Amino acid sequence: IFHYVNLVDLARCAQVSKTWMLLTQNRSLWSEINFSSVKHKVQDQIVVNILQKWRPYVLRLNLQGCYSLHWPSFKSIGECHNLQDLNLSECQGLNDESMRLISEGCRALLYLNLSYTDITNGTLRLLSSFPNLQYLSLAHCRKFTDKGLLYLGSGKGCHKLICLDLSGCIQISVDGFRNIANGCSRIQDLLINKMPTLTDRCIQALVEKCQQIMSVVFLDSPHLSDTTFKALAECKLIKVSIEGNNQITDLSLKLMSKCCPYIRHIHVADCQKITDAGLKMISSMKHILVLNVADCIRISDGGVRPFAQGSSGAKLRELNLTNCIRVTDASVTDIAQRCHELTYLNLRYCENVTDAGIEALGNMLSLISIDISGTSVSDTGLRALGHHGKIKELSISGCKNISDTGIQEFCKGTNYLEYCCVSYCPQLTDEAVKAMALHCHTLTAVNIAGCPKMTDTCIRYMAAACHYLHFLDISGCIHLTDKVLKYLWKGCKQLQILKMLYCRNITK
Repeated sequence: IFHYVNLVDLARCAQVSKTWMLLTQNRSLWSEINFSSVKHKVQDQIVVNILQKWRPYVLRLNLQGCYSLHWPSFKSIGECHNLQDLNLSECQGLNDESMRLISEGCRALLYLNLSYTDITNGTLRLLSSFPNLQYLSLAHCRKFTDKGLLYLGSGKGCHKLICLDLSGCIQISVDGFRNIANGCSRIQDLLINKMPTLTDRCIQALVEKCQQIMSVVFLDSPHLSDTTFKALAECKLIKVSIEGNNQITDLSLKLMSKCCPYIRHIHVADCQKITDAGLKMISSMKHILVLNVADCIRISDGGVRPFAQGSSGAKLRELNLTNCIRVTDASVTDIAQRCHELTYLNLRYCENVTDAGIEALGNMLSLISIDISGTSVSDTGLRALGHHGKIKELSISGCKNISDTGIQEFCKGTNYLEYCCVSYCPQLTDEAVKAMALHCHTLTAVNIAGCPKMTDTCIRYMAAACHYLHFLDISGCIHLTDKVLKYLWKGCKQLQILKMLYCRNITK
């Protein structure tokens, strides 16, 4: 149990009794230390005291967001000679000198996260001190240059690096990627998100020597084109994620189908030139588990149906068709009949999906998460979804045709619901929340924002029964008053996030 307790609570547990104090001194509790969970309270003296006592046993150390740390803490980290996993993301006090202190003692490091810090080329030069380093994140570190990346290949370098995150490093040019390729030819996982400067030439320079790449993530990289995937065709890709791109066409999917037979994950969200032809090209692939074509508005039944009926249909685990407004009940029915392993389905804003399609999904025993927000689905479809009782996550935001009756019928049939979003469903009243509280005791997150008919009574029901609730959004529920805070304080002891914007009757 103590493994799940944060540092502050662990200290409190140690004060309960001598027996508990001895239990908290168990070495296994201190092999993984997460200061990030109490980052606003962490000061140098706390870190130094803990690490000095347990440094021989510390293997994993998370200091993400601990902005108040300075050289005493970093010096103590350097004395943890068996440390394998170190997360220093968002540590404002970290600089090249701090990294020098760490590099002198932590030679066993395998995983290092330096994202959102002010490190420069000086730190990159020190990375050769970690000869076994496999994972490195330099995401959003803007102060190193192409020249600094030369150090990844010099001397002992980072020749064993497998996973590299360069998201947001807009200063890197083609020369920088060439330097990476020269020093880190074993890279398998590549993350380069939020990088508007990324071009095809950058990827070509990298792939010239890094031909073991298996996973690429290029979110918000608008200038990449099919040329990138021509270069990556030399690699044995199993995961591709690209989003917000108007250059990628069906040709990229064609290249994947021909050159990457073992690909399992395809994410091409908001790629406006992807069409039904592209989905038809990958329909013969046998191993796809995840397909995300959200916001690809040219996708219709003409692409989704052949894919569902294709070689991967029976194995598919996740499918995201958000805002594919041309998709209709015909596709949904095929999905229900063919995709027997599907656990996650997103049909958000698929305005042509109706109760007929959703009723077909009611027979899918594998489905545990579904989003039908913004559709015309009514109580009839929702009732069908509750039949097999295994849905854990339900989102029906903005479904204007759903009433209390639909929620009541759905909740009667399910015992496992953990997440429920019914925001902006104007017909819902306290009776809907009462049904959730009565039948769904495992709820951890509820969103009823923008439901104007809700009153204090619904929160009283929820607080009395939903004791595992961590997240609650009641924004825009204009009739709620200060009473709801008393109910929640008394009944929902585990509540961590409460959103209540525009609740004008709740006072400060």
